[in-house]
Amino acid sequence: KSFLNHTAYLSCYFPNSQKTDIKDLRVFWQKGAAEVVHEVYYGQEIHDNLSPKYINRTKMDMEKWTLQLLNAGIVDEGEYTCIIQHRDKGSPKVIHTSECLLHIIANYSQPEIAWLHTGEQKPSEYVNLSCSSSGGYPEPKQMTWLISRENTTYTQIRHMDVSQDAVTKLYNVTSKLNIIVPTNTLTNISCLLHLGKQMGSLVSVPLGI
Repeated sequence: KSFLNHTAYLSCYFPNSQKTDIKDLRVFWQKGAAEVVHEVYYGQEIHDNLSPKYINRTKMDMEKWTLQLLNAGIVDEGEYTCIIQHRDKGSPKVIHTSECLLHIIANYSQPEIAWLHTGEQKPSEYVNLSCSSSGGYPEPKQMTWLISRENTTYTQIRHMDVSQDAVTKLYNVTSKLNIIVPTNTLTNISCLLHLGKQMGSLVSVPLGI
């Protein structure tokens, strides 16, 4: 995983147990079946075969066998393959391959609750609220409303509208809530954006009614 516009680190997982000199090795990184991302030819980096979008965006740490992909974007997501060949009696022979799957992460804004109507709020009337978060990636799982009153909290799941920016590929999400506000009881309402198992969730500032 790598944050959007940061450096991604992709490992070859090559132990080099034979302590082979890099001058006897060819190292290729490719994306998918056709795009050459990086090439080290017997100790020298060469750029002749690189896909144009990777030129001047990669560095290879030959001690850690790790490729740095600079300014990683959403279009860089996908599977990368590291292929290492050893010069054996003149002809190169593949001695190691490994795959690496790159996922890009962009942080969503803190969810924000807004009123969808104006005017004085009367007891036992419906209130219409929306909760929004923007500029994140990947697409979130769902949005949950938390409604707390008199030491009890219950959850409501409403439909989440998702839109994706055509240029940046980042997501904006909104959910709407329509509930009755009881008389003479403080109600606190929050919304929770679920980003998936490993990324956790974001919660809004509570709205007190």
